[in-house]
Parts: sequence; structure tokens; C-alpha cells
Amino acid sequence: MTNPLVKVFRSKINIAIILLIAVLIIGVFGFKIMTDYSWIDSLYMTVITITTVGFGEVKPLDPETKIFTIFLILTSVVIVGYAIKVITEYILTKNDLEELKQKKMQKKIDALSNHVIICGYGRNGKQAAKKLLAHKRSFVVIETKKETVDKHQSDLVPFILGNANEDEILLQAGVERANCLISALPNDSDNVFVVLSARQINKNIRIISRASQETTYGKLKLAGANNVILPDKIGGDHMASLVVVPDLLEFIDNLSIVGKTNINIEEIAVEHLYDTSQIKTIRDLDLRKKTGCNVIGYKNNKGEYLINPEAEQKLNPNSKVIVLGRPEQIQKLNSLYNIEVE
Repeated sequence: MTNPLVKVFRSKINIAIILLIAVLIIGVFGFKIMTDYSWIDSLYMTVITITTVGFGEVKPLDPETKIFTIFLILTSVVIVGYAIKVITEYILTKNDLEELKQKKMQKKIDALSNHVIICGYGRNGKQAAKKLLAHKRSFVVIETKKETVDKHQSDLVPFILGNANEDEILLQAGVERANCLISALPNDSDNVFVVLSARQINKNIRIISRASQETTYGKLKLAGANNVILPDKIGGDHMASLVVVPDLLEFIDNLSIVGKTNINIEEIAVEHLYDTSQIKTIRDLDLRKKTGCNVIGYKNNKGEYLINPEAEQKLNPNSKVIVLGRPEQIQKLNSLYNIEVE
């Protein structure tokens, strides 16, 4: 949205341009009518009069034309002075507004904690931002291209203009307070450098990095990345799977984990389900009977996953369960246990 002050200045600039054109037209026609000048000579006389450059007259002027010229000089001095004043103020004010806008955005970023940092706003970065917006997760994007920042920056998508390879830019994005960093830069060496820098600043941050080459996988892991994604490999595997098991892939593609009303899969901390001072099992909770949802996975407090756990699986503190159900069943589960959907 354009700032109202900028709109005012733009309207003033438009007025100044119209006045300049009007003076030019009046001058040309005035000299043409009052003298025997050609159109070129009339334009020449008008321009040197308006700009007050001091060149000589094409031909000597009679008294009436001299009076017209005096009027043209006085008028043009006022209008040109006004135009210069408006343009100068606009340029200075625009710079001030940009600076104020950036300071306001930085203040908002400084207030973030446990947020996500996205490095690079290409295809992968945009997809990550879109999903985080759907989950209402706070994040900030680091991007080197100013045109990209100017085009996409908003209150919902805050940007920092700069190179994510620089520690200063990462600190500006609040890497020491962030919960996760996604490095989605197109160059693998840049991603390695970002991962290494972020890991040195924040030992506990979760880092997810993109990689173009499989040979970079190990380097990113060594640099400190928790997860490394190879988009080309995933895309190829997905297309091949559509040939081998098309119905299964179509079913998985139709599962939704984003939004409020169409979620099919939910990850829930066991602390939301019961008081963990007395350990319960999946059978004890009986989520299937209460909500219609099925427990299809369990993640223990060590981060280890168990697919399709037994009914007697104990639900220890700091662990999570993954449940599957229809959207209305997931909503019933969230409502029953007062779980807020992110």
C-alpha cells in the first residue's frame, strides 16, 4: 500500500510537470504569434527563456514581445523553482520513508523469538514461507535481491535485505533466538557456509538445508545441518512412484497437514492428552473411540520414531503421537483436548 505522504508528493510532481508543459506551450505559441519566428525558433526562444541560460535572441524583439518575454521569464522562474522544490522534497522524503519502514520492520523482527529464518526467496523459499504462513508460524526471510524484497515484503512476510553468509545479517534476523533456519539458497557452497555460521552462533537451532548435488549432503551434515533436502531427488522419486504405485501416491498427496478445517494428520505432545505424572498407554487414552482418530506413529523423548505403535505403547513425558483422521475427527480431537492448531 502506498504511503499517503508519497501520494501527496506524486500529485504535486504531476502538477509541476503540467505547469512546466503549459509554460512551454504558451511560450512557443506566444513567440510564433507575436513574431515571424518559425516553430523551431519559437521553441528555441521559449527554452532559453525558461531556463534563463542567457543566449542571444534569434531576431530583435519589438516592445510587445519583450513584455511577453518578461512575463514568461517571471512565470517560468516561479514554476521551475516550485518543480525543483517538490522533486527535491520527494526524493528526500522517500529516502526517509524507506528508512523509517526498514526500522519499523527491524523492530518487529527484534521482537520475534522461536521463529524461523528462511535464507533465499526462490522456489523453495517461497514454498516454505507459504506453508509457514498456513501454520501461522512467525518467520523472517533473508534475500539479496532488492527487487524481490520490494515486491514481496509485507507485514506477513518480513524481509531483511542482505547476504545470509554474513554473521551480521544472521544476527539481524535473530538467529540466536530462532527455533529453526531453512537455507534454501541455489548455490550449495553458500548453503554450507550459512549452515556453518548459524550453527556456530546458535548450537541448539534446528537447521534444514537445500542441496543440489548429492555430494554436498555429507558436507552440510558435517557443517551442522539437521536435515538436508535434495529437491531434484525427491521430485524424481515422486514421479517414479506415480508410475509404480500411483494410487498410493495420490492418497498421500490428498492428505493435508495445513490449515484449520482440512487437516488429516496431527502431531500432538502427550502432555496435551493427559497428566503425565501417571504414565498411560495408547489403549488407556482410547482416542479411536473418543474422537475417531487413529494413532499411526509415536516419537519418544529421544526423537526416535515408531510407526504403527502397539496399543500397549507407553506414552512417556516429552514424547509425541501422530494421529490420522478425517478433518472433522481431527477437529473433535483438538476441541476435546483444547489443542490450538498452529
